[in-house]
Amino acid sequence: MDWQLFGLSFITVFLAEIGDKSQLAAIALGGSTKYPRAVFFGSIIALILTSFLGVIVGGSVAQILPTRLLKAIASLGFAFMALRILWQEE
Repeated sequence: MDWQLFGLSFITVFLAEIGDKSQLAAIALGGSTKYPRAVFFGSIIALILTSFLGVIVGGSVAQILPTRLLKAIASLGFAFMALRILWQEE
C-alpha cells in the first residue's frame, strides 16, 4: 500500500468534509434522536459508499479518457463552480 497516497487521500477528504452539508445534517440528526450511534454509523457507511463509488467510477473513466483530458475537465468544472459561487445572487 502506498502510505503517502493513503495519507493524502485521508487529509483531502477530511478537510473537504469539515463543515459541509452532510456534517450539518449529522449534527442535526444526532442531536434530535436517542440513538446517536445509529446516526454515526449511518454517516460513516454513506461516506464510505460514496467514496468507493467515486474511486470505482474515476478509475473506470481514467481507463477510457487520457489523464490530461480528465484534468482539463475537472479544472473547468471547479472553475465553473467558483464563478457560479462568486456571482450567485442572495
